[in-house]
Amino acid sequence: MNIHPDITIKEFIDQFSKIFDHLRLEFYTQHHQENEGSPIKSQLDHTLKLKEINKNLKEAQFDLNPEMSVADFETMMFDKFKLNVQVFRNSAGLWLQTTSTDHWSLSKQNGKGQRSNQHYDIEPPKIQDFDLL
Repeated sequence: MNIHPDITIKEFIDQFSKIFDHLRLEFYTQHHQENEGSPIKSQLDHTLKLKEINKNLKEAQFDLNPEMSVADFETMMFDKFKLNVQVFRNSAGLWLQTTSTDHWSLSKQNGKGQRSNQHYDIEPPKIQDFDLL
């Protein structure tokens, strides 16, 4: 992934979503702890440029390991770039903060999101009422 001071939050989110299409990133003013959610009131506008969040941000490229845990990814974003991010997973059309599954890998989270959005065309079983003697 490419991180650059002049890209917007939306542009960075779009890069992430091209890799993990059932996950979403949100950026916040405050850092959160592992297994802790971020309040919506501290969520940042997607039109902000990354340099407006961290004026010392330098351009960088990094590989995103699909087996990295959500907690490790969020920590890495803060430790390396001073950016407070939270990963969300799509679950049947709802975006959920992954707080209780921060230990899962990004790949596992994405797979769970993919499966929760699949529609199965399964005919319901025919149940007949009968007595057993």
